[in-house]
Amino acid sequence: MDTIHITMPDGAIREVPRGTTAAEIAQQISPRLAKEALVARIQPVSMPAVSNTSASTAPDAAPEAQLDATGDGEGFLVDLRAPIDDDVKLSILTPKNPEAIQVLRHSAAHLLAAAVLELFPDVKLGIGPPIDTGFFYDFVRAEPFTPDDLARIEKKMRDLAAQDIPNERKMLPKPEAIELYRKWNQGFKCELVEERATDPMVSFYTTGKFIDFCRGPHIPSTGRIRAFKLMSVAGAYWKGQEGNPQMQRIYGACFYTQQELDDHLHRLEEAKRRDHRRLGAELDLFSVQEEAGPGLIFWHPKGALIRKQMEDWLREELLRRGYDLVVTPHIMRLDLWKTSGHAGFYKENMFGPVEVEKTDYQLKPMNCPGHILIYKSRLRSYRELPIRLAELGTVYRYERSGVLHGLLRVRGFTQDDAHIFCMPEQIEAEVEACIDFAYAVMKTFGFDKYVVELSDWDAKHPENYAGSADDWNRATSALQNTLTKMNIPFKRIEGEAAFYGPKIDVKLIDAIGRPWQLTTVQFDFNLPGRFGLEYVGEDGSRHQPLMVHRALWGSVERFFGILIEHYAGAFPVWLAPVQAEVLPLSEKFSEYAKKVTAALKGAGFRAHLDDRNEKLQAKIRDAQMQKIPYMLIVGGKEAEAGTVSVRHQSKGDLGPRPLEEFLSDLRKQVDTRAI
Repeated sequence: MDTIHITMPDGAIREVPRGTTAAEIAQQISPRLAKEALVARIQPVSMPAVSNTSASTAPDAAPEAQLDATGDGEGFLVDLRAPIDDDVKLSILTPKNPEAIQVLRHSAAHLLAAAVLELFPDVKLGIGPPIDTGFFYDFVRAEPFTPDDLARIEKKMRDLAAQDIPNERKMLPKPEAIELYRKWNQGFKCELVEERATDPMVSFYTTGKFIDFCRGPHIPSTGRIRAFKLMSVAGAYWKGQEGNPQMQRIYGACFYTQQELDDHLHRLEEAKRRDHRRLGAELDLFSVQEEAGPGLIFWHPKGALIRKQMEDWLREELLRRGYDLVVTPHIMRLDLWKTSGHAGFYKENMFGPVEVEKTDYQLKPMNCPGHILIYKSRLRSYRELPIRLAELGTVYRYERSGVLHGLLRVRGFTQDDAHIFCMPEQIEAEVEACIDFAYAVMKTFGFDKYVVELSDWDAKHPENYAGSADDWNRATSALQNTLTKMNIPFKRIEGEAAFYGPKIDVKLIDAIGRPWQLTTVQFDFNLPGRFGLEYVGEDGSRHQPLMVHRALWGSVERFFGILIEHYAGAFPVWLAPVQAEVLPLSEKFSEYAKKVTAALKGAGFRAHLDDRNEKLQAKIRDAQMQKIPYMLIVGGKEAEAGTVSVRHQSKGDLGPRPLEEFLSDLRKQVDTRAI
């Protein structure tokens, strides 16, 4: 019998007949493993590992198929039923393997399409990929899907899942595949097959009556899809391009277990409670005014006061850490942006030019060219380096109205931008200082969890990048060495760097476990050459400096939005726009209440007296709704003893305190920026 050798993760080698499947090997190992198995990963030992009916040799298909079905250093993900024809390393993936969840979600997208077709046979099908927490599928239908429709579709999905319908792979000649979809009146699928199927045979998957152009892989059957929920319907353009037919996109959440799904739904509810757009209005922090235009932020007095605290801290830290503060114009000649390259590769994100005295000017989308002009204003010496130029600079970028989102995605915003010009031997120390600064930001503003990524170039395609291989290797090594020296775990991602240099990204984790992009430390091999930057070295010759872009918050607006959601609007006392609310029990005690308020303001605190003719409980409720850290209740006993009854926004009643003692404690909290 013709046999092959299968190497398992523990190193054990199994000799099996050629054409054996991963499902059969799982059954040989244990019935329990066979029951839990979802998909397999194979790594060829020498030759292609599966037959031409397996998932790994399928042609490029629709975007929903991007599930590692193409090879990499780790091998291929394939169906459990795919025959294995050569010696391979084999891993059988179960719910214990994180990478298998995307295969489950991909199959859930097919289950959704199958259910929709059962209920609405005339729909036109788009694509249906897995996403971070679930899946979606795009449809064209004359009538909009309603909440009642979603409930019916979800019920039908559960019915089909209970039938444990196999997900089966079929191969068809390309002409037959196109004819199949033409007869079915599925024009979008015809288009995908014509464009993406590059091999004579085309890969399809069937789930009951539903058949989809897809290279897979998929889980064996629908019965494994148990914990899911349809979430919403949104509009989408075919292929994501405005002007193409509009589709209805049904989103779903999908996890291995019901508990994981419930936890996810709870996080979504918590995220709604913390939504900075709602809290921004309720707490009177900021607004977007329709008369002015979308994506433009109006900072209200309370929000602007918090912004001042943020910026004051940052400026003090910048000066303490050796940065020079600069200010550059909001608008500059368009020619400057042609020199920088932004007018070419970044044009779609820029507002149109403005003609002034027959010369085109451009609202700045970036601060870097302005900082470069300051550096270039005179010839620099090596003795001056490193030069660190920092600016809270407002920039303007064109974003389509459909992607604007409160403070997080806007058209005008202020970057906490810095550019460091240095010599090669200084670079690692500068990168380390940037990372240390990022940690100070996170600690000061109350974040203790983060992840770090190092984005590198794709060395196989140097034509897509500025700089030489030596430049990239030196820069990437500097970033990597710095992270290693600082004992910072990081994930290296090849091919994700910008064309002009590698970068470090620090993503903080907020109070409900969501990652947010924060600090970026970005090399730039492009701009120093474009602008002819130089310094005179110790040898008397002119050299080109290294340039590093560094942003800590990303933008003031975005970081403020993150802070609102992280704290659910209940800012720590040093940031709170009102730190203490004074609440007299009645008008009889208004004089003492005014004295307490004056003492607070005299000590430099942000205090407010609520002297309305309202019941105490109403005043407390309103202060709680405004998320004011401290409420100081004063009546006859307090006036006589010189005390205040202290109530904390989250801790509740803290009892009576001498006024001077409370002022002292509050001063410590503010000065230490206690969280």
